[in-house]
Amino acid sequence: MSPVFAEPMYTTPLMLSTRLVYELGDPNSTLRATTDRMGAAVLISAGGEIDACNERTWSQLVNEAAGVVIAPGPFIVDVTGLDFMACCAFSVLADEAHRCRDRGIELRLVSHQPIVTRIVDACGLNALLPIYPTVDAALAGAARW
Repeated sequence: MSPVFAEPMYTTPLMLSTRLVYELGDPNSTLRATTDRMGAAVLISAGGEIDACNERTWSQLVNEAAGVVIAPGPFIVDVTGLDFMACCAFSVLADEAHRCRDRGIELRLVSHQPIVTRIVDACGLNALLPIYPTVDAALAGAARW
């Protein structure tokens, strides 16, 4: 029997709009993010804070990244680096998850913070925003919390 080798996962950064790059690079911005493509999947890794002050930037980031996901995706949003995530951030994710589903793509949220799970559950979004403990688990579609 010949050995089976897993194909390595290569990532390439996504090109974002000039306006979005400028807003994310602003030294006064409390939101930091990177975006990468991994095959058909796209990953946002967010850090800092999302609140009403940067909701428009967050919305544009999520929308631009989701727009380049190739079905079946997935579209993964890793929020483990966030210190604060206001309700508006969840609303943006829920809206984008609906649009992704219409295109045959699942938005998968990555977090190990119990508060994120509680908010998703309390808002009735757990079917729309499945939560995974790691990016690798989200890529594999492995067991959720």
